[in-house]
Amino acid sequence: MKKLLQSKRQGSAVPLAVVSIIILLAMGVGLLGLGFNSRILSIRNSSDIEARCAADAGLTIALFEMNEILKAKLWNSGTLPQATDVSLPYCDAVYSYNVTGDHLGGYVIQSVGKSGLAQRTVYATTELKGLFDNAVLTKADLILKAGTLVDGYNSLDKHDKNTNADIATQSTLDSSITLNSGVVINGDVRVGLGGNPNTAIKDLGANIAGLKYGATQKEPLPQITVPATLSNKGTDISATSDTVTITPADSGTYTAINLKSSTDPGVLEISGGDVELHVAGDIQLGQSCQIIVKEGSTLTLYVDGNIHSRESSGIGVESKAKTAKALELYATGNDTQYFDVKANSDWVGVIYAPNADVDLYAKGDAYGSVVSNNFEFKSGGSYHYDRALKKVSVEDEGIRLVVDRWSEGKS
Repeated sequence: MKKLLQSKRQGSAVPLAVVSIIILLAMGVGLLGLGFNSRILSIRNSSDIEARCAADAGLTIALFEMNEILKAKLWNSGTLPQATDVSLPYCDAVYSYNVTGDHLGGYVIQSVGKSGLAQRTVYATTELKGLFDNAVLTKADLILKAGTLVDGYNSLDKHDKNTNADIATQSTLDSSITLNSGVVINGDVRVGLGGNPNTAIKDLGANIAGLKYGATQKEPLPQITVPATLSNKGTDISATSDTVTITPADSGTYTAINLKSSTDPGVLEISGGDVELHVAGDIQLGQSCQIIVKEGSTLTLYVDGNIHSRESSGIGVESKAKTAKALELYATGNDTQYFDVKANSDWVGVIYAPNADVDLYAKGDAYGSVVSNNFEFKSGGSYHYDRALKKVSVEDEGIRLVVDRWSEGKS
């Protein structure tokens, strides 16, 4: 009986061993399959990430090339940037992109990234951005006199009732923006990237309709260059107790502008159309002397030096619609500049001088936009931002394309 039981125990061990081996083999095969599938998934994910990075890189490069063409003023909608199977450095991925559209409807960038069998596609709709998106933008200090009203209007559309107007500084230092008693801002007040609006804004009793906040990115302030098409006239523009008229045929580079008073004030009239002047030196306006842009004409001034305005002198624009782009003033010097700008009545125009300190005096109201290093709005009335400045074209100074909408899809 004892031998019979032992025999049965020995015989049952073999099937158990076989079952154990089968289970171990199954587990091993399962683990091997899991590892293989994980490896395949990892390769696919890695390829997918590389393809997406390549697509993003293509979009970024396309946008960069478009802005370089704009900067060089060589834009041609008939020959938009494109590329095919460009290698992404340090990996096996490639990207291709093409651009479609026009400046009216906007440009769309399509960028395709490939890595192995993976392919990702991203799309971006772009919009044109100009230099004058704010009523005032400074790199450093911004000071508004007591009682100033800052609001908006639209010189191209009298039915536009949107009166929002923002002011901003790129500085984060304490009291970078000083709003004196009674100042009213019909918009936002923005301080520099990561700045604290509670310390960067010195509020002495202002009424701010919008928000006070720190910027999430730093706005580019490109250097403006003088158009190469302007010929060197080799002389200055001067008027002493008389009137000098400049027309489009007189556009060019001059050494200086000097207007002086003797028996009568010296006057410089701009008429006959669009005039472009590059002043290599200073602009000197003697007492009661005037630069006047006549109705129907425009003046674009590129100034390498400083602007000095004596008592009762000024720069005036005869524009019933208060069209700010009737007068464009650009600081193009290599060193720090100072613009002392006056107007005998209303000031109408735009000033782009990110490396210049600008003081603006107007006996009436100011209409337009200012970009400067330091800015102080002194005597006069209120400050009105021309919202028509947001409508820009590829011919404008300092124009750039930015991403308006972004989307992703598989192709």
